[in-house]
Amino acid sequence: MEALKLVVDYATLGILGVMSVIAFAYGIERFFYYRSVNLESYETKNRAEAELSKNLTTISVIGSNAPYVGLLGTVAGIMVVFYEIGQSGGMEPSTVVIGLSLALKATALGLLVAIPSMMIYSACLRKMDLLMGKWEDARA
Repeated sequence: MEALKLVVDYATLGILGVMSVIAFAYGIERFFYYRSVNLESYETKNRAEAELSKNLTTISVIGSNAPYVGLLGTVAGIMVVFYEIGQSGGMEPSTVVIGLSLALKATALGLLVAIPSMMIYSACLRKMDLLMGKWEDARA
């Protein structure tokens, strides 16, 4: 069971870490792209929207699913704690509380990934809307 506990911890933390890196990398890429974009190079609205919204779906998916990955890690961690309680025929309350608190770290980390990801997504979406407004004004 100790091996399962390590797998649950490292798998959850690893997945959330990868999600975090991807979201921040795409956010940084979008930031620099929006700063240097030449709106006059786009002939159609659809082409401009496609380029301006590139990678935003990935950031949104990460932001909306990171809490679920964290919750899955928490549930698996709690299952491990309950299994250990059942195997030992009972545990000290302090041991149970420590095990449960360690399981809850996965939910907290999921939220730590989700909140900045959704902030990045919202900021990029707003910037995209502003740039599309400039593009439409230039065409009018």
